[in-house]
Order: sequence, then structure tokens, then C-alpha cells
Amino acid sequence: MPIKFGTDGWRAVISESFTFNNLHLVAQAIADFVREENADNPSVVIGYDTRFLSDRYAADMARVMAANGIQTWLARADTPTPAVSYAIVNKQASAGVMITASHNPPRYNGVKLKASYGGSASPAQHKRVEQILQHNLQANREPRLCDLQEALRQGSIQKFDPSWAYYEHLSKLVDLDVISSGELRVVADGMFGSGRGVIGEMLARGRTRLLNIRHEMNPGFGGIHPEPIARHLGLLMSTIQAGHWHVGLATDGDADRIGAVDANGHFVDPHRIFALVLRYLLEKRNLRGSVVRTVSTTRMIDRIAAEHGLPLVETPVGFNHIADLMLADDVVMGGEESGGISIQGHIPEGDGVLMGLLLLEVMAEARAPLHELVDDLLQMYGPAQYARTDMKLTRPVAKAEMVRLLLDAAPNAISGVAVEDIQTTDGVKYYLEDGSWLLIRPSGTEPVLRVYAEAPNDERVKALLAFGGKMAAKA
Repeated sequence: MPIKFGTDGWRAVISESFTFNNLHLVAQAIADFVREENADNPSVVIGYDTRFLSDRYAADMARVMAANGIQTWLARADTPTPAVSYAIVNKQASAGVMITASHNPPRYNGVKLKASYGGSASPAQHKRVEQILQHNLQANREPRLCDLQEALRQGSIQKFDPSWAYYEHLSKLVDLDVISSGELRVVADGMFGSGRGVIGEMLARGRTRLLNIRHEMNPGFGGIHPEPIARHLGLLMSTIQAGHWHVGLATDGDADRIGAVDANGHFVDPHRIFALVLRYLLEKRNLRGSVVRTVSTTRMIDRIAAEHGLPLVETPVGFNHIADLMLADDVVMGGEESGGISIQGHIPEGDGVLMGLLLLEVMAEARAPLHELVDDLLQMYGPAQYARTDMKLTRPVAKAEMVRLLLDAAPNAISGVAVEDIQTTDGVKYYLEDGSWLLIRPSGTEPVLRVYAEAPNDERVKALLAFGGKMAAKA
């Protein structure tokens, strides 16, 4: 099976395509790319998550880098992706590599390629690595590998802990004193990923009472996908209800995504977390700049931005599009529906740890429970109910073909509500006059069509999803 890079690197099933041999090939291509970009003084930061063999894969990635004359910083232990990304900037490295498959099932592992600015490498950079990989294969060029212990002894590979510089940076973005003053009772669900225990370490010196769950090393993730969505957070919900905790925070496999559970055991999705934190940053910190969201994210963000006279930019799905704007413009906050969110002053990278801490700051400053904050948000900028469904494709469909088919069949109204606009930023999105919307787009990583809807109530959401399902089936 050919090695293909997606929007955030290469992912594959362990022992099928994700093998040591293939990893070495990818590592050599990345090493060639890094030397091509910075021939004089190349350096790379390497981190890894809690998946099966991630530490070994990271060590072999480092062996290839060092064998190619690249100064290599290798994390001592499993570490959140945003901590590794911040280390790239902090050490002024040429690039970074994170061994992770993020929120994917346990059988997967992957390689995330990071640029010198601490965010995902651009599509052009990923394409260049693929080109180098193919050239190396055609030339039968064997990857270079050095001895790990010898490289450590010589210093061409140096082990380090990315956590402390990252924690210090986060402490400048979050008011830990405000969080401490709230004396909140928090459950942190690491989902057995590399964010395990991190929120607790950030809050250890304050008056927050914190309980860690699913923070042990478990490469099988307890048999679930380490994705912080409602169907994977049953243990967090029951723990909160049994112990009368104020809030639960869950981070995914590499801690670049966030989900939350309120004191009543109800899931609080990233749309609402994004909106709550955005409102707080604008009203309490008086931050200004543009606001960026992906095409599949709630329009409550639009209403908050409009109320404060700020420009709103809609991008295709994928945090790399948000990162491009954060690098080029003064962005207050950018985020996507999957829980990847970042703010002004941070690296252009989704950060579940940062967002969890900011949500605690919002709660502590307001002296109000999360469910009341959500109710107030919906009263001011909603109502907004949201859902997504996935449809497996029975045949390969090119995105351009699917867009054309959906545009040709575009209705004037859906469930009795007029369609006022249609956009093709990423797939096809129908905007309705009551503020609701329906989006149909192909996944960038799986053979499925994703159908998203947001509307004033659950019944309207179901009607939109049903209509979207019929439209997608025709495509």
C-alpha cells in the first residue's frame, strides 16, 4: 500500500502499513526535506503518544534524523502534541515530528509533521516529502540509521522534557489565580492518551480539587477511540454524577482536542466551548482581531464576532487552514468542530489542554456552573443544536463530482424553510433563512460522506440530516 500524507501527516494500521520499514522510509524523506529547507543548521524535535510502540517508533525516527546530520531533540516520555509543537518554537528547530494517530482507533499509528512555526506542515510541504519519498523508492535508496546509544553519547540525539517550557507558556495564556479562586472540583479524563495528568500538573499549586481518570498507560485505550465525544465519555459522565464534581474535561489521544461534561453529566461539545471562551476573551480580556472557524463549526461564533464588530473567516475543515490565518493575520481565536482550538498568543495548533484550562477560567470568573453558562450562551446567541452523521461510500466519488451533483440537485427550501445561500468552501453547505445550515462533504481521511447540521431545535436538526442523507445517497 502506498504511503500517503493527509492534512496532518501519515496514518496507517500498525503492522499492516505502519511498520518499522515504512517508518524508516518516511523518516528518511522527512530528513531529506529538513536538510533541503535548512542545510546549514538543521534540527528536529520528536515526540510521541501512548500508543503501541510509539516510543520505539520515535526512537527510530530520531536515529534516522541523527544519521543524516540533523540535531535531534527526543522527548523522554509520551507528551501532548501541542507541547511538542511549542518545543519546536522554543528551541527554534527546523521542524518537528509527533508519533501519534491522534483520536483514531488503537490499531492505528501515525506521523504528524510540524513546521518551524509550531503548527502542522503545509500541504505543499507534505507534498514535497511525498515527492522525496517516491524519488528515494525509485532510486532504491536505503534509509540511514545510526546507533541510538552512540548518538545519545555523542549528543546528536538529546533527550528532553518538553513539559516545563510548555507549562510556563500556558501560564501566560491562562490566569491560574482566577482558576484557583473558583475552588472548582474537576475530573480530568486523559482517555489513556498523552494528555494524561497534564491538566492536574498545571493546577497542582492552586485550590482546585482534581481527580484524574483513565490516566494510566494503556495502549489499547480501554477498547475505545480516544476521541472526546459523548459516546466515549460514559465513565467521565458517571464519575461526575457519582461524586458531585463541577466539571469534567477530556482530551484526545494526543491532547490537541477537547470535550467537556457539566455537573449534570451532560456533554458540552467543542462548539459551545469555543463560543464560551471566545465571548470571555472579547468581553473580559478585550482582545481584538479576526475570528476563524471551519465550515462545519457553529454559527454562534459568527454572532459573537458580529456583536463585537470583528471579521469572521470561514475555512475548509482542517486546523492547517486556521493555522495559515493565525500566521498571516491577527486572529483572536480559531477553531473547528472536532475540538481543535487555539487563541491569540499561542502557537497555530489545536490545544485541548489550553482550552480545558480556559474553560475553567471562564467558570471560575463567572462563579457559575457550566450548564448555566451554556444556557446563557444559547439564550444570547442561539438557540443552536448540532449533530453529524457519516455515510459510507459505496463507490469512490471525487469531491468536484460530488459538489457538482449536489449543486445540480440544490433545493429552494428544506423542510419548509427557504435556502438563502449555498457555499462550496469544503463540500456543499446550504444556509437557510432561519439561521440553520446543512453541510455535506467527503472525509479527508476515510471513505465516507459527512453530513452536518445546525438548527434551532433537535427536530429541525434531524430533518436536515435526513434530507442531507438523501442528497448524499444520490451523489
